[in-house]
Amino acid sequence: MNLKSKNFLTLLDYTSEEISYLLKLAKTLKAEKKEGTAHQHLKGKNVVLLFQKDSTRTRCAFEAGAYDLGMGVTY
Repeated sequence: MNLKSKNFLTLLDYTSEEISYLLKLAKTLKAEKKEGTAHQHLKGKNVVLLFQKDSTRTRCAFEAGAYDLGMGVTY
């Protein structure tokens, strides 16, 4: 399934098949992390983290997830 260039803003923008695909992908990535399988699916990509309110816990969780996938992070 190709979700390239699609923004994840609300579930209403996705079909039930796309949501099912995303949940299966998340399960696969979580299992790979638990097994210690290194993967860099988004190597070379960058993400900017913008939050309305300061939250160290949320920022750290997003940074850790991004680094696990190979992304560079700017806060």
